[in-house]
Amino acid sequence: MVSSNAADVDAYLAELPEADRAALSGLRDLFRAELPGFEEVMAYGMPAYRRGGAPEVAFARQKRHVSVYLMREDVVAAHADRLAGQDMGKGCLRFRTPAAVDLDLVRDLLRTVAATPGPNC
Repeated sequence: MVSSNAADVDAYLAELPEADRAALSGLRDLFRAELPGFEEVMAYGMPAYRRGGAPEVAFARQKRHVSVYLMREDVVAAHADRLAGQDMGKGCLRFRTPAAVDLDLVRDLLRTVAATPGPNC
């Protein structure tokens, strides 16, 4: 799935192939647990989490990978050492399959997002 027209995250997850749904539901649970006070919305066709009206982080199942979008350069910079060996695009951390998602790394990134408000990219 590259982009979705789903009205909410539940509908987004329901559109996923069954094999991916459980893993991405778990990723959603992690986002919700680590981002208290953030609003869960659909933005740019994917689940996003915003504070103060601006999305700061999102995730999506793409055709060939799972992406975690880090919309804060300060968070990427704070974890540069751990992100150095990862498949990264500009503000996008990619995992080849849902099973390959490094939940410990994502948890640490989300905790940094939650702890420190900052400017979006």
